[in-house]
Amino acid sequence: MNKFFYISLLLGLLTYLVVLAYIYLFQRNLLYHPLDNGYQNDEINFDYKEVFIRNKEGIKLKAWLHEKDLINKKTIIFFHGNAGNLRNRNYKLNELSNFDINFLIVAYRGFSGNQGKPSEQGLYEDARSTLDWLKIKGVKEKNLILYGESLGTAVAIETAQNKNLAGIILESPFTSMVELAQKYYPVLPVKFLLKDKYETIKKLQNISSPLLVLHGRLDTIVPFIMGQKLFEQANEPKFKYFIDNDDHMMRYDQNLLDEIKKFISFSY
Repeated sequence: MNKFFYISLLLGLLTYLVVLAYIYLFQRNLLYHPLDNGYQNDEINFDYKEVFIRNKEGIKLKAWLHEKDLINKKTIIFFHGNAGNLRNRNYKLNELSNFDINFLIVAYRGFSGNQGKPSEQGLYEDARSTLDWLKIKGVKEKNLILYGESLGTAVAIETAQNKNLAGIILESPFTSMVELAQKYYPVLPVKFLLKDKYETIKKLQNISSPLLVLHGRLDTIVPFIMGQKLFEQANEPKFKYFIDNDDHMMRYDQNLLDEIKKFISFSY
C-alpha cells in the first residue's frame, strides 16, 4: 500500500513538473493568438489608408489610418486584443468612423502578417513607435485618445503613463496578467512562471489623463470585478460604462456609442 502511494505521488509530481515546463516554454502561444478568426468579420464601411509604421527594431507594422484632419481633430489610437487581425474590428471601426475624429489601428508584431513574435515589451515598443509616427505627422500628444481592447488595455495604460493625453478608453480591462492567469490556472505558481505580467493596476498612479472604463458584468474571459477595481483606483477625471448584459467583446450598440461620444466631447 505504501509503495503504491509513493509511486502515485511520484507520478503526480512528475506530471505536475511536465505541465509547469510546458506552460513556461509555450506560454506565449497560449497568450497570443494572431491566427484566430473567431470574431465578427464585417465589411469595411469607412475610408482608410493602409500605412506601415517601422518600430525601433526595424519591423514594419501594418496599420489603418482613417484621416479627417490630423492636426485639428482628435485621433484615436486603437490597440487591439490578443487574437485576430485588423479586420476583426471592422464593426467597431465602422462606428468610430462616424465620429468627428481620426483613428489609427495598428497591428502588433506577429499579427496581421507582421514579422516578429509578440511579447509584453515588444507590444509596448510597437505602441511607442506608433505615437512617434503620429508625432512626426504633426499630431500633438494632447490630441490623442488611446483606446485599448482587452489585452490592448494594458498596452494603452503603459503607453499613457506620465503623458498629457486627451483621453484613454479601456474596454474589458484586467488588473494584471498574473491575477488573470491565476484564475485560469489556480494550482500553478503563475507569478513565477509568467514572462509577460502586464501589471496594469500598478501603473494607474502615473495616469492623469481622462479615463473611460467600459465593461460588461457577464464577461466570461476577464472578470468584471477587474474593470471595476481599475476604475475605483484610477485618478480623476474618470468615467465608467458598466452594463449588466454584456460579455467580453462588448456590443457596439447606441448606449455604448453615446458614452464614447460623450467622452470624446469631454476631451475637447
